[in-house]
Formats: sequence, C-alpha cells, structure tokens
Amino acid sequence: MAGADSDYFDRLEQFYDALPRPWARIEEIGSLVLFVREGDGWPYYARPRPGSRTPSAADLTEARARQRELGVPEAFEWVHETTPDLLAVARSAGLEVLLAPLLRLDPQALVPDLPVPGATIRALDPDSPGFPSDLVASRAVARLAFASPAYRSPLEIAEESLIIEGAGPSERNAATSLELSDEAVATARAMLAGGDYRSVVVESPEEGIVATGTSQRVGDVAEIAGVATLPSARGRGYASQLTAVLARDLLHRGARLIFLTAGDDDVARLYTKVGFRRIGTACVAEPAAVPL
Repeated sequence: MAGADSDYFDRLEQFYDALPRPWARIEEIGSLVLFVREGDGWPYYARPRPGSRTPSAADLTEARARQRELGVPEAFEWVHETTPDLLAVARSAGLEVLLAPLLRLDPQALVPDLPVPGATIRALDPDSPGFPSDLVASRAVARLAFASPAYRSPLEIAEESLIIEGAGPSERNAATSLELSDEAVATARAMLAGGDYRSVVVESPEEGIVATGTSQRVGDVAEIAGVATLPSARGRGYASQLTAVLARDLLHRGARLIFLTAGDDDVARLYTKVGFRRIGTACVAEPAAVPL
C-alpha cells in the first residue's frame, strides 16, 4: 500500500507541474516554480519544483515579492505528503495555510448517474453561440458559492461585493453583469476545445444555471475542481451528481487516477459518498490576515 501511495503522489506532482504550463510563463525561484498566467483567466500560484529540496523561507519571501511585483495573488500550493517540511516553513514565513483533504476516486465505488430533481446536467459547448453567457453564469455561481467566511482567497476578498449569504439567481444575474473579455472567452473556448478540460453545469428551467464543475486532465491523471452550487440551491444533491458525471466521463476517456481537493472535512465526507477516498492533504497558503 505504501508503494501505491508513493506512486499516486509522484503522478500528482507530475500533473501539478504540467497542467499550467501551456497557459503560463514559468519562473524558477530557489526551489519554487512560479506559474505566471499568460492572458486572461484565473491567476496561478507557486509550487515546489519536483525533485528539489524543501523551499526555504527565503524562497517564499522572494516569490512573494515577485508576485507583488507582477500584481498577482501571493499564493502557494503543495501536497503535504510530498513536501512535509514546507508547512512549518510557510507558517514561519507569515503564511496562513489551509489544510484541505485530498481524495482519490475508487472507480468501483463510483455512484451511478441519477436524474437531478427539477434540473438537467449538460456540458458547456465551446462552439455554441450561447457559450459566453453560459461561461459568465457558471463563473458567477462559483464566485458566490465559494464566498465563505471560513476561507477566502485574495481574489474572493477583492470581489467581496458578491458575497451574499443565501445568494440565489438574482445575485447570480447581478454578478453576470461583470462581462468577460473577448480574450477570456477565447481562452476558455480553446481549453475546452482541446479535450482535456470539461465544464459541466446543472440548469433549472426556472432558475437557470445553479451549479457548476470542471475537470482537467494531463495524460491519465485528472482533477475534478470548482464544483459549486448556488447557495439557494444547496441540499438538492447537485454537487454529488455533477462530480459523478465528471468522474464517469473521465473514466470513459481513459483517466486512471482521478482526484479532487475538498475545502474541509465536512465537504470531504460528502465526496466519500460519491466514491472518493482520502489519500492525503493539499496545502494552500496565502499571507496571514493582518489584525485590525
């Protein structure tokens, strides 16, 4: 079992290092790799360079200075089991670290696809004339869903005006007024058209898009990410079914290691009901909040 776990983590490191490279400029800072987003889209982060020593506090400080210079979030990610000493280093360097459960799909335990009450699940079609509006709506759902007091990224803090308890379709529609640039839409189209990315939504005839999720693949390793439900639509099982649909699609397309990261232990328990099993801990670090 220990050998199998080691293989999982080695393959995850290869995935994490390869995934951003087509869309980012690479800068090496000590034992860190800083991925700098090229063009519009969610900003990337810095990670330990595969096979290198544990990044030092000096590496983190230099990377943070470079991120500030570039105007991107001071964000770091790594897998604790792969780089266990980095947790203490990051905290000593003034970073706050989210410890997020890392889970792997057990294909034999994957739940069947089931109808979702009062809605349908569909994949976003990059060739559809409605793709730009679908993309804006799905991203608005994600922003509202992830706006949680327990943990906010710098991007979410900047968009604090969108954080509304129990947000529903009206708040989503207000958020969609923030139109995406033509470049952002073109980039999303290119990513989906390539086949290694999929975006799936739950859509209600009365409420519109109420849940969203994506998958991203490198070779036979794939991650399910961004699974989010509009707060007013929670409790209907949408996230579970979205996850199952994405996982089954990945299996059909040849993925052999499918994983995801849960925000906390409670969320992780929901994914275990879909067929995922915990294998480790993903670390997400950002500057600690300054007390008022």
